[in-house]
Amino acid sequence: MILFFIPFALFILFFINTMTNSLCLQRDIPEERQPKVFRTINVLVTILLISSYVEVSFT
Repeated sequence: MILFFIPFALFILFFINTMTNSLCLQRDIPEERQPKVFRTINVLVTILLISSYVEVSFT
């Protein structure tokens, strides 16, 4: 199960970061705020991925 989930999680994080970059460019977010936007989104997505892994593993 974990052999499937880790590549899937990495793909999701890469795809979300690509979409976040597009959002920053489209909304003209200043460069000094962009790291905070990326960090917030990455932390939230990581929490979602961990919770989904725990749910799938232990149910």
